[in-house]
Amino acid sequence: MIAQLEIIEKRYQEIDEKMAQPEVATDLNQLQALAKERASIESLVTAYREYKAITRSLEETKAMLDDRLDEEMTALAKQEIETLENQLNGLTQELKMALLPKDPNDEKDIITEIRAGAGGDEAALFAADLFRMYSRYAQTRGWQTKIISMNESGIGGFKEIIFEIRGKGAFSRLKYERGVHRVQRVPVTESSGRIHTSTATVAVLPKAEEVDIAVNPDDLKIDIFHSGSAGGQHVNKVATAIRITHLPTGMVVVCQDERSQLQNKAKAMSVLRARIMDMERQKQDEQITSDRRSQVGTGDRAEKIRTYNFPQDRISDHRINLTLHNLPRVLEGELDELIDAVATTEQAKQLGEQAV
Repeated sequence: MIAQLEIIEKRYQEIDEKMAQPEVATDLNQLQALAKERASIESLVTAYREYKAITRSLEETKAMLDDRLDEEMTALAKQEIETLENQLNGLTQELKMALLPKDPNDEKDIITEIRAGAGGDEAALFAADLFRMYSRYAQTRGWQTKIISMNESGIGGFKEIIFEIRGKGAFSRLKYERGVHRVQRVPVTESSGRIHTSTATVAVLPKAEEVDIAVNPDDLKIDIFHSGSAGGQHVNKVATAIRITHLPTGMVVVCQDERSQLQNKAKAMSVLRARIMDMERQKQDEQITSDRRSQVGTGDRAEKIRTYNFPQDRISDHRINLTLHNLPRVLEGELDELIDAVATTEQAKQLGEQAV
């Protein structure tokens, strides 16, 4: 760890020296690139310098015990050693965490796809609950949410809804929401009061820009048709809906919520690029996800990452054996406790693998 930190600190010093050079100071592109790199390692370098300062203080204080000190000074020195050792242990853990490999997609915006699974109309209603939960969470973080496409059920639920969340670190937080979510409750359509179990699948894809994924136009089949969504006379007169089929993979994306072909095509291409990038990422690292279906499963009741049990006001994350009793607050978007717990477990796992 120390060797890695020494290299990073040396690079930080090199950047400072370069930025002070007149030829660099007048080159805006180079200056911005260096400033960005400097900012990305500044907190790590600051923590490492604090680590070295505490290490020196600890060594000096321990050396004092070798001198002939009176009883009071010895007690003070031992107390100081204990304090410094606690600080050093905390900083060591912080530095180890900071040196873990970063997911290059963590700072990206995301495209989220929620689909009703097993359970019919109740599953569609649950999908709508999940959409509302993530929308509320995005709002608390200052992120923007925009619907790309949706397929509504007859009673206010969603058979499928695809939406974009824009905000710094959106993928780093919501990537832990991928998988099958299960709900246990008495549906509004149930007259006998019997508890039903339903599911919805959640896929979270980092948004890919054109520079990330180049899509060959020859690989696309684009169909234009009349929108079936709300929109008044405009959508009835003009064909604005877009269906894009990516021939090599068979992926199909439909977008019809905007009032122009251009806007719908842009949205559909955004979803397509995200899906293709996700597929490529899975090929490169089977440890993360071996197949796109691994993050959403089939929607079967047996596959789940989390259960929302309404009668017992209980929410259980099955990946980390965590149970909370704050279901209403979670559905209002208070997800940080759940996300932090999963993220901490994942980081601990990475630290263990790094130690081996």
